[in-house]
Amino acid sequence: MRQKDRKPVNILPVKEYNNCAAESVLRIIASLDVPRVLIAVDGRCASGKTTLAAGLQQALGGNIVHMDHFFLPPDLRTPKRLADPGGNIDYVRFLGEVLGPLASGLPCSYRPFNCKTGQFGEPIEIAPNRVNIIEGSYSCHPFFAESYDLKIFLDIGADEQQRRIKRRNGKAAAKNFAQKWIPLEERYFAHYKIRESCDIVLT
Repeated sequence: MRQKDRKPVNILPVKEYNNCAAESVLRIIASLDVPRVLIAVDGRCASGKTTLAAGLQQALGGNIVHMDHFFLPPDLRTPKRLADPGGNIDYVRFLGEVLGPLASGLPCSYRPFNCKTGQFGEPIEIAPNRVNIIEGSYSCHPFFAESYDLKIFLDIGADEQQRRIKRRNGKAAAKNFAQKWIPLEERYFAHYKIRESCDIVLT
């Protein structure tokens, strides 16, 4: 939650949380005296962020924006930028094109970056809504973390993480995740204490 409303982190097992996810979040949202609710779902790779965000949207309605659409294009991947924890996400573009407008109750439009093709896709138009869910690693980057009303972190053990990635992406991709993407995430989590800064932690 925003700094003035900060409460101790709640740590819930995923099984328990999945049984009461809608009720828990609905109770929290009902207690917030705000016209719009911004929810961040951050956490480790393959921990279930996308699945949780989809479940929350089904229960609450509203918008989902995926942080995967905001990885840096090649021309911005300078050594200096990538040396910064969380620097491989285009947090300036995300704040300006998405989070800023949604927090103000305005529509927004952005072009998702596709890491596989290295190209920007067709514009995605998002209408104003009371509930807005930002899903994906780096969604709690300190550049805009205080914009949120609720921050959720999903945790997962290393062995289960690798098992899920292999099942989802294949063995070759899992090796690339282990050597490149997971270390970048872990550096971001540790440097900014992302897990500790969230309102709810699911393990």
